[in-house]
Amino acid sequence: MSEDHDRPDVLLTGLLFYDLVLTGLGKPPTPGEEIWTAGMGCGPGGIANLAVAASRFGLRTSLATVFGDDFYGAYCHEVLAGQEGVDLSLSRVADGWPTPVTVSLAHGQDRALVTHGQEPPYSQDALMGDPPEARTALVHIEAEPRAWLAKAAANGTQIYADVGWDPTQQWSSDLLDQLSLCHAFLPNETEAMAYTRTDSAVAALGTLSELVPVAVVTRGGDGAVAVDQHTGEYAEVPALDVDVLDATGAGDVFGASFVTASLAGWPLAERLRFAVLSAGLSVQQHGGALAAPGWYGVDRWWRSLTDPDLKRAYGFLADRLPTDVGPPVRHAPVTPPARHDPFPPRDTARQH
Repeated sequence: MSEDHDRPDVLLTGLLFYDLVLTGLGKPPTPGEEIWTAGMGCGPGGIANLAVAASRFGLRTSLATVFGDDFYGAYCHEVLAGQEGVDLSLSRVADGWPTPVTVSLAHGQDRALVTHGQEPPYSQDALMGDPPEARTALVHIEAEPRAWLAKAAANGTQIYADVGWDPTQQWSSDLLDQLSLCHAFLPNETEAMAYTRTDSAVAALGTLSELVPVAVVTRGGDGAVAVDQHTGEYAEVPALDVDVLDATGAGDVFGASFVTASLAGWPLAERLRFAVLSAGLSVQQHGGALAAPGWYGVDRWWRSLTDPDLKRAYGFLADRLPTDVGPPVRHAPVTPPARHDPFPPRDTARQH
């Protein structure tokens, strides 16, 4: 198919945030207290985490999201399109709508988030319309099914889905009905056990593997387990032993890495190890999107590796890494650089 070269590898939609991440707090803040910290990073977050992670692995990435017509929106737009090469032709700039801003206080393996924002003026379905025929879509499934998802699946797009925490604690198994549209499902073990009413990650995996061709359960510091019904493979891999600076977006990096390796046709154990490695590299940097390692980061880790057990476990990278791993990736800056505003005001009379 000659058009195959033009269609996106990955189709994404969701809410974009401007993230400001503070690290090195020592302890969680308490009311009335001021804590000074040496660690900070800023940059695009939310759905941008997936977009940058995928694009840094050389995937043609198409993102449908909404940018506010403010500094934060302009900055995120320029980082995604200009710096990271993400296709934003399905995205829109909304007049008078503020880009959501999240302040993340990262402490140990966890974080507290405070967000300023409003519902976007365009829904996912409005942004997507009739979605382009992409090879894959990475999707966050919610209780209310999105109309574009069925259209994309009918297009031949392979849907890789994850799911979020259910604040109602109902964990309605109706949500799992949407897995009939999906090629792969990648929940964490808390979510997987809650939705399947099981008491272990492996038991949850067994239930999920009957609902979707590829089931993956991520287990944080315990690694990940997966089953691929197409190939009959089962794999279980440990996490990397790393110091966590900021866990924001690690699940998104895992998902984008797993899709990258899946599109390349790697065996399941390699797909899983690669995803665990990429996620492990990302938590050593500030922020979500700009912490993604890309081929450059994975290559650098592989070349510096001295541990014989890891060299054996990850030996497949010697054949898998591209010859051109690209330029060094840019991590989250402490302060956003002053740049030309890509969204100049349309009506200068509005400015006082």
